Amino acid sequence: MMTSYCPARLTPLAALLLPLFTLPAQAADAPAAELPAVVISDTPSAATRLQAPNSNEGRTRDELAQTVNAVNTEDSFKYLPNVLVRKRFIGDTDAPIASRTTGINASARSLVYADGVLLTPLINNNNGNGSPRWFMVSPQEIERIDVLYGPYSAAYPGNSYGLVADISTRMPQKLEAGIKLTGSQQQFDQYGTHDNFRAGQGSAYFGNRSGNWSYWLSASHLDSFSQPVTYANLARSSTASSAATPVISGVLADRNRTGGDIVVLGAGNLTHTVQDNAKLKLAYDVTPTLQAAYTLGFWQNSAGTAADSYLRDANGNPYYGGNSGNVSLNGRVYSASSIAGQFSAGSKDALHVMQSLTLSDKGAGNIGWNVALANYDYATHKERSSTVTPYTSAQQGGAGRILDMGGTGWTTLDASASWKSSDNVHRVRGGVHYDRYTLASPTWNTSDWRSDSTTTLFSDARGKSSTAALWLQDAWRWHPDITATLGLRYENWRAFDGANSLTNSAGKLVTVQQPGRSDDAVSPKLSIAWSATPDWLITGSLGRAVRFPTVGELYQTIQVGSTYQSADPNLKPETVTSGELAFERAFDNGKLRISLFEEHVRDALISQTAQYPGVAAPTSFMQNVDATRQRGIEIVADQRDAFIAGLDLSGSITYVDARITANDRYVPSMAGATSVGKRTPYIPDWRATAVATYRPNERWSFTLAGRYSGTQYATVDNTDTNAHTYMGFESFFVLDTRVQYRLDKQWTAAVGIDNINNRDYYLYHPFPQRTYYAELKFDL
Repeated sequence: MMTSYCPARLTPLAALLLPLFTLPAQAADAPAAELPAVVISDTPSAATRLQAPNSNEGRTRDELAQTVNAVNTEDSFKYLPNVLVRKRFIGDTDAPIASRTTGINASARSLVYADGVLLTPLINNNNGNGSPRWFMVSPQEIERIDVLYGPYSAAYPGNSYGLVADISTRMPQKLEAGIKLTGSQQQFDQYGTHDNFRAGQGSAYFGNRSGNWSYWLSASHLDSFSQPVTYANLARSSTASSAATPVISGVLADRNRTGGDIVVLGAGNLTHTVQDNAKLKLAYDVTPTLQAAYTLGFWQNSAGTAADSYLRDANGNPYYGGNSGNVSLNGRVYSASSIAGQFSAGSKDALHVMQSLTLSDKGAGNIGWNVALANYDYATHKERSSTVTPYTSAQQGGAGRILDMGGTGWTTLDASASWKSSDNVHRVRGGVHYDRYTLASPTWNTSDWRSDSTTTLFSDARGKSSTAALWLQDAWRWHPDITATLGLRYENWRAFDGANSLTNSAGKLVTVQQPGRSDDAVSPKLSIAWSATPDWLITGSLGRAVRFPTVGELYQTIQVGSTYQSADPNLKPETVTSGELAFERAFDNGKLRISLFEEHVRDALISQTAQYPGVAAPTSFMQNVDATRQRGIEIVADQRDAFIAGLDLSGSITYVDARITANDRYVPSMAGATSVGKRTPYIPDWRATAVATYRPNERWSFTLAGRYSGTQYATVDNTDTNAHTYMGFESFFVLDTRVQYRLDKQWTAAVGIDNINNRDYYLYHPFPQRTYYAELKFDL
């Protein structure tokens, strides 16, 4: 007997797709499928552990080791469907994560957790100090990773409407120890930079279990050199030079992302990074079901940035500009000071500390509970920059500024409980949540930018926010083949103690106390999963999410012309309505999932050009865009032992039509420009991944993987049409490979290449070109 459908009850796209599926007959005595689908493993997936109805994908430790050239933890997510981590170089501390409906500039629209501890700093929503603190987890301690798509679980705040990335780490059951050495070299060739950039990392771990105690100690050291992260450039001058103007050679002509003529002067932010990570994890089994655990993590970073001029004076020496006079570049006049202003020197020093304490009772019967308290502290965080020109003089010290974010951080408290009815009809989870975020970011003037000494305050931006939440969710199996997951989340949000100190055009420091804010929201969730046959699972989900502004969005200082102003403290929260219809087919050793999704965002927080109050010229700053709509289709498939034994295939392809549907505050950036109907910034139209791994025996594994991202824009009016340039965002296709060989039970070696095809592409910044990896690992 065929299962019948009523297309009128589905979306038009779903109705068109349904005839493509031939559903096998369901035996009368076939057992009903348990929802959500469970993959048996030592460590359950996040969806199983949290009873989350979301579409989800995950990878185990062994799968990651065989397929990914992983130096940093964020590399582990490289081939998951609809996941992009903007990692510019090995050791990049600003690596935000993007989902199928959110971009790489929106860090606060997705959440990253490690063992229940939040690694996403919801102090900002950008690709800088809002990026996840990936470095608090080393790749060696990862047991599995999971991604949950969409805001369909009441357990997470509205910031989850992009995705939730969940990292589960290991705790030993016996004596474990190991070391790992990784080296890499990138071949980079762009503009006037033709060089190799290397990185090396060493890591070690030691753990054991003794009676009721278990512990894990790990440490790593990274030394990395990046390719250029920025390029020094100026708009092409319209003034021809005279014969008396000193000629400077080496300049390169190009166009900026909107098509304007520019001249490229040199490479900037060549970053030398030295990082150290150390972690202690302790666990004690109070009873057979009750465990107490404590984690302490340290991370330090010392980084210096350098510049490399392509320009040469008459004697062939590097030219970095000057403080007076004019020079000739390609027959055009430029002031020496404008050239000097394009080259800068800087450094960063940071020590971050993370702590967490959890009590977890798995429950001997149908009841379990968990309490988790976590704190993340910027114990030290200083970013130094020189204001001395030219660049050669800045190397000797002199005046500059120091951004000091010491004291920035957050604390979270979560308590949850679960109950399962004896007949397994109801699986109820609920809990309470509290968080508090603190942003402190004074910038000081200094007489020597290389030191810690400061003189006067140049600017400051600070503030706090807190959220208290209650949530409840029930996976109600009201029919043997149908489970309805109903959830409700209530959140009360506050922003307070906001203040901006700003140096105005007259050189006077002005302090503005910003108004406090408060708001609350109720977010209902509903998912219905139907086991149409033993092999087919069809899930429809609807969810509302409210993403409150971060402290940085409300109170961060922004540059307006030659002065600094406060951000808009009256921003509205983003209100999201999201839906998904997913069809999942299980095969022997594989699965196929097709998801249709649509998302509407009201008051989306996006940086765009508009009138800043009291300023005549239009300014770009964070503001509410009235409405955006993202809709698309995602196809994900994987198959073990495909065609031949030992060959595993997996892949995904996604199309997203993302549009701005209303935007009253937009001011045209050029004649005839508009934003309504244009693509939502930073969301590509197509994304795809493909991974093939062949294991001919227990010793060898060979992987070939590909990543594709399509057209996207960085502006609300989509005027940035010249993508292949610094600050442009372009499509790319990259091939990677990895070969792993197990020498014996304890020793493993691997070699790999990322970007085999040497794709030269930009996502604002120039991204790594062909990079070679070598790895040697010992496990006791």
